[in-house]
Amino acid sequence: MRETRSILIINPNSTESMTDGLRPLVDALQFKDTKHEFFTAPSGPKSINNEDDAAESVKHCVPGLEDVLDQHDGFLVACYSHHPLVPILKEKTPIQRGRKPVTGIFEGSVSTSLQLIHPNEKFGIVSTGKVWEKILQEAVVAFLGTGSEASKRFAGVETTGLNATDLHDAPPEEVKKRMKDAVKRLLKKGNVGAICLGCAGMAGMDEMVREACVEELGEVDGKRIRVVDGVQAGVAWLEGAIRSGF
Repeated sequence: MRETRSILIINPNSTESMTDGLRPLVDALQFKDTKHEFFTAPSGPKSINNEDDAAESVKHCVPGLEDVLDQHDGFLVACYSHHPLVPILKEKTPIQRGRKPVTGIFEGSVSTSLQLIHPNEKFGIVSTGKVWEKILQEAVVAFLGTGSEASKRFAGVETTGLNATDLHDAPPEEVKKRMKDAVKRLLKKGNVGAICLGCAGMAGMDEMVREACVEELGEVDGKRIRVVDGVQAGVAWLEGAIRSGF
């Protein structure tokens, strides 16, 4: 490993503004002795709205990433899905040879949520379009294991009906209303202790989620809910894995 740690945050869609929205989240972690660099797909889907978009994005990312795998110690795929780029990168020779950790923001947030909540609580996900309800439900089961105790602690997915670009292009009040409505539906499922922001485009929207929690549960219980951003969770996990030599 080089003298200065380096983590590459990969936005697999081609919308540069979404990448820019990730930078403050990473900076807020204050890992000042680690270099964080960002990669945006040079072409391909502007927003990853389903599994076909995710698969298509791989074709546009891999050629550019091939040239930089030796330059970084860890890699974060900043798309909230069981994104195929994660296992594909893990198979690349420079990553295997250097035993470099790779994760996605989906995996980072789910793992973090399970560690934050109490044993009798569940975590849930708030995401974008309705198509993600089934996709993420299946992804959680695949990640945690069918019938596992961990998967039984999953409350489910609620969606806003907006895609990732809509989160920034739609009228702010509409975005806020839809976000809060989705959060409240999730909380009504009962015993939710953590909520994952199920889209990289939701960067910085944790306060909307917190407001909805307080409105639905009251001041004390609403502030108790953990709001987990997958970008921060993923970067923090990579930082620990790199430092520990895992």
